[in-house]
Amino acid sequence: MAATSTDFISEIWRKGIFENKVVFCTGGSGDICSAQVMAIVHLGANACIVGRNKDKAERVANEIATTRPGSRVLAVGNVDVRKIKDLEDAATTCVRELGSIDFVIAGAAGNFLAPFLQLSTNAFRAVVEIDLMGAWNTAKLTVPYLLKSVSKNKGSSRLSGRIIFISSTNQYTGTQLVTHGAVAKSGIDTLSAQLAIELGPRGLTSNVIAPGPISGTEGTRRLVDTGKGDDRSKRIPLGRYGSLKDMGNAVIYLFSEAGDYVTGSVLVVDGAAWRTGGGAVGGGFEYPETVLSDKPFSATVVQPKI
Repeated sequence: MAATSTDFISEIWRKGIFENKVVFCTGGSGDICSAQVMAIVHLGANACIVGRNKDKAERVANEIATTRPGSRVLAVGNVDVRKIKDLEDAATTCVRELGSIDFVIAGAAGNFLAPFLQLSTNAFRAVVEIDLMGAWNTAKLTVPYLLKSVSKNKGSSRLSGRIIFISSTNQYTGTQLVTHGAVAKSGIDTLSAQLAIELGPRGLTSNVIAPGPISGTEGTRRLVDTGKGDDRSKRIPLGRYGSLKDMGNAVIYLFSEAGDYVTGSVLVVDGAAWRTGGGAVGGGFEYPETVLSDKPFSATVVQPKI
């Protein structure tokens, strides 16, 4: 990543606000989640990032650790979020090595472009299992640790017991080519709301961050940009794609004291793109021609990928 702090965080945040806290993040090797973890680590936390690819997770963890001298960033690779045992072992490792889990980011995801008529049952199931069941598994295995964090910090610090799910905006209006992803993300939004209701009395907060297209990320390259050379950011009211700094600021807000009374909410960070269709996933393909064609659909990526 080799980024300076101003690439992933605004200067308004006070250093040390997350001192001695631990964040556990699935999908932590990805562009958005790694930037979010980097922002939290920069402000004092230690971290455990969980990923499917062990080598990539370790490389990204080392990059994140450079943001603050003395930080501890643990990588747990070879984790499939669809497998409860993998996540159980990852959470246990995190607590054994770093002492606690105070914050959780559930960010593991898979998506690709495909018309409904060419979307197989197995492919639909794969995305739902990675996105929705992965989010459920992450919450199920980490909530007990979050409750311990709340109990331990009761009366001394409210910066504990917080979970954030990374969702999308596709499901708000619907869009072509991502039935599987939109259905899964709708479930994640509802899951987060249910946790807010049921776990709020125990001191936990649960929220969703719904990014729009974020510049320079794999997801935007694969699912939004189609190589046609058109500047689709012009359809976004704020006139640009989002940045990794936008993602870092959003997660800091919800984990910091500023987010104390925010739970059961969806924080859309997309420059109002979802209201105009600007930068929509699959939006670069002609509609309705794409979904009316019986020819095999061809896009940059046609397989689910964590």
